[in-house]
Amino acid sequence: MRPIVCMISDRHRLGEAGLDALVRRVAAAAMAGVNLIQIREPDLEGEALVQLVARAVVAVRQTSARVVVNDRTDVALAAGAHGVHLRADSVPAPRVRARVPPGFLIGRSVHTAEEAADVTAAGGLDYLVFGTVLPTASKPGHAAAGIAELRRAVDAAARLPVLAVGGITTDTVRQVQRSGCAGIAAIGLFADGPEATLPQAVTAARSAWED
Repeated sequence: MRPIVCMISDRHRLGEAGLDALVRRVAAAAMAGVNLIQIREPDLEGEALVQLVARAVVAVRQTSARVVVNDRTDVALAAGAHGVHLRADSVPAPRVRARVPPGFLIGRSVHTAEEAADVTAAGGLDYLVFGTVLPTASKPGHAAAGIAELRRAVDAAARLPVLAVGGITTDTVRQVQRSGCAGIAAIGLFADGPEATLPQAVTAARSAWED
């Protein structure tokens, strides 16, 4: 089975071009077959974030990719995004589900197998992102949960797809695939290196998964 692949945004890693470079990478990722684009720009507020998300939605329009917004359901709705990705301290998923239209995606970050079991039982979710699985430059000094704990979270989530995040590279994809998770989420895989090489990185990650 092909993995679900999620790009998590971080415009600060793209240099001075910032927002424009991010939108170009969103488009390139979508054309390369990435399934989810998570707009995670915590220092952008209000109208600036709405505008960025709206541009991302336009950028994926001719593809099957879906745009979700980190934590901000209000922004996701205002910008016409396909869903929201909830943090561990966000509003509970059932409350969000009650006020969004049918088909609106709701994901959530989890950090332990117990948390995965609890939020799955509470309902309202379409997928989970578990991490940090492996050491990553995005969270220096942050303890990695490891593959065994990822496997426990996959089992605990039962019916929900679980994506692994943290330390995901083309060299580590195979490790997380063995956990039984449904796919991967990453920042550096999509932000590092020239924009032109992004499709090759996506292809390499999928190939490593399927080998």
